[in-house]
Amino acid sequence: MTVKQLQEDILNLKNQNDVLVLAHYYQSIEIQEIADFIGDSLGLSRTAKEKANTEYIIFAGVDFMAETASILNQDKHVLIPNYESCCPMAAFLTPEMVKEFKRNNPGLPAVIYVNSTAAVKAESDICCTSANAVEIVKKISNEFEVDSVLFGPDANLADYTEQISGINCINMPESGHCYVHSQITIEDIKTVKEKYPKAKLIVHPECIRGVRELANYVGSTSRMYNYVRDSSSEEKEFIIGTEVGLLERMAQDFPEKSFYLAKDKLVCYNMKKHNLELIKYLLENLDDKAFEVKVPLEIAKKALKPIEKMLDFS
Repeated sequence: MTVKQLQEDILNLKNQNDVLVLAHYYQSIEIQEIADFIGDSLGLSRTAKEKANTEYIIFAGVDFMAETASILNQDKHVLIPNYESCCPMAAFLTPEMVKEFKRNNPGLPAVIYVNSTAAVKAESDICCTSANAVEIVKKISNEFEVDSVLFGPDANLADYTEQISGINCINMPESGHCYVHSQITIEDIKTVKEKYPKAKLIVHPECIRGVRELANYVGSTSRMYNYVRDSSSEEKEFIIGTEVGLLERMAQDFPEKSFYLAKDKLVCYNMKKHNLELIKYLLENLDDKAFEVKVPLEIAKKALKPIEKMLDFS
């Protein structure tokens, strides 16, 4: 069956069922094309809370994103096409580690990046995304009347947030990172800039500091997209320092511009574990419990508070 036929079948099945499909920018372009909403973690969190009025939500993203949708929609069925689609970054931090950091740093709020498990979020004071981390850290430090926060699990985002906010961000743990963004080196950037000297470099804050400091713009996935969308007609070339899915989305939406990856193989293989065949299967078997993401009620109640606080602060 061709991609187009699969997409048509999926769209027909969607129309016949009470279902909403959410897809992250890092999904393949074929999946993005059949989604009801695409976006980054913050945008999809908002969508899950404000616009998910269906009985079923199919979430084409990694597991922590589906967990967040489940926490915000306890009365709905949240399904993930491939339950092996996990986020390696989330594995860097456990609930026990957050508790220990809080014991060792009394009075400091724990800011937890949404790229974490529901159980970790449940031990936090507030969540954040790469789009709102600076704003969240400023507001929560002001509320707690402190000049330091605990921040995890991404050390590069913590470093970026500290740089911009002026608030000391204590890493939980020291070495948490995204394997896609942290692989981009200064040498990679120098090489690609030599090849495309007129291109603007835009990178994600999960990149290392040296890479961020060479960029024309640093921002979350959605803000990188908006930067290109709002660019002038004279700005025609962009080097993209994030997962290839965003480049594919922008290449489709802005065909008059040219896009280049900061280095080869910027692929989140965990995100790419979903495919159209699995989404079609889900639409044909919406009550298959093997694909349902359901956060235990006790954890969901605790995790809901820092998530809602993030949304209120954003």
